Amino acid sequence: MNWISEWALPKIKTLFGTSREVPDNLWQKCPACEQIVFHADLEKNLRVCTHCGHHMRLSAKARLDATFDASWSRIELPKAPADPLKFRDQRRYSERLKDAQTKMAMDDAVVVGHGTIEGRRAVCAAFEFAFMGGSMGAGVGEAVVAAARLAVLQDAPLIVFTASGGARMQEGAVSLMQMPRTVIATRMVKEAGLPFIVVLCDPTTGGVTASFAMLGDVQIAEPGALIGFAGARVIEQTVREKLPEGFQRAEYLLEHGILDMVVKRHDMRATLARLISLLREPEKAPNAALALPAPENA
Repeated sequence: MNWISEWALPKIKTLFGTSREVPDNLWQKCPACEQIVFHADLEKNLRVCTHCGHHMRLSAKARLDATFDASWSRIELPKAPADPLKFRDQRRYSERLKDAQTKMAMDDAVVVGHGTIEGRRAVCAAFEFAFMGGSMGAGVGEAVVAAARLAVLQDAPLIVFTASGGARMQEGAVSLMQMPRTVIATRMVKEAGLPFIVVLCDPTTGGVTASFAMLGDVQIAEPGALIGFAGARVIEQTVREKLPEGFQRAEYLLEHGILDMVVKRHDMRATLARLISLLREPEKAPNAALALPAPENA
């Protein structure tokens, strides 16, 4: 990156004049192809690399903005106990939680909204990985349950975008209790005869994968998403075998029947709209399946 600071940055400062400061986030390096992408171009392209198509992580709000039509409504989520175990490691959990809430302007790691997707009503919940790794504590459990109840109330499908490191260790057993709670929430939706669609984003691991994230009527993933329960190193040490290349990536899971499809981010909105039509009004959408994008090759 020396050429940026030694050559590119002085050139830009000269271009804009020494009196104007150059933003630090003017560009970003793609972790896949290592090409430099201008930040504005990257955001405009939904954080998909313009050089290689690598899907970088997207914020929860940006994901819902890209999924819903022109406008959508965000719901206020139930409050959960802030620090049920009075946990402390190097810092108090209450302090970590407050810092994350201030930084992300969120109460917890999930945003729930409702609106339309190409004119079709839907309720969506999106995980924010930047909020303590999208970890699932009591607040996240409350959010998923609230999203399920809203879907039943509105007679609308429930779509969940997952991006999580798993259970929130600072909440101990309270966090683990959210696994059966979220499973029950999915049953509420299915028993009401409504579609439950899961979009697995990078990364989806741990207790989220081991609970509601694998119970969708349709399982979708973004290209290259890391999906699994335990880490690859732990699995290798347990089974004492070298894991296949691409293990726990979306394309590998699609090839082995864990996923129904891998869909690029730019095609996600149209794909979800067609799936809703197929699952809710199949007689009105006889050719919708033909319009679905072909699965990504591993």
